[in-house]
Amino acid sequence: MGQELKVIVFSLAHEEYGVEVESVRTIERMQPMTRVPKTPDFVRGVINLRGVVTPVIDLHGRFGFPPSEYTDNTRIIIVAVGDLEVGLIVDAANDVIDIDSDCIEDPPEVVGGIKAKYLRGIAKVSDERLLVLLNLKEVLNKNEIIQLEKLEEQV
Repeated sequence: MGQELKVIVFSLAHEEYGVEVESVRTIERMQPMTRVPKTPDFVRGVINLRGVVTPVIDLHGRFGFPPSEYTDNTRIIIVAVGDLEVGLIVDAANDVIDIDSDCIEDPPEVVGGIKAKYLRGIAKVSDERLLVLLNLKEVLNKNEIIQLEKLEEQV
């Protein structure tokens, strides 16, 4: 048996995804954002989270999914990648589960339109439930992190 991995499960475009709990700072309800010019479309803006200016990206746009309406279930998952904290807009944050690392397989080239480089792997949670684990370092690749850091400085 491999080691246990604690993961926050969230939904996006009718699929379940996971991100490691240790990368997650907090989960927030949707809130007003300040739009910032000259940023990629998927960067929705910045929020003031307890005195910290935090850039927010919409994962629908990041992965090239059609936009979705924000609902009462929509959440912003605040994750830390290195020194940078970024909000990820998801359709809903569902629960926290433990996954045995032996149950995680390498991702195929493309899963639901998402390129493999954005994925850490696919976890088989049960016979009917697969969970796509995100690779946050790639979801927020270096060039975008530099852009987001500049964004924080502009505000």
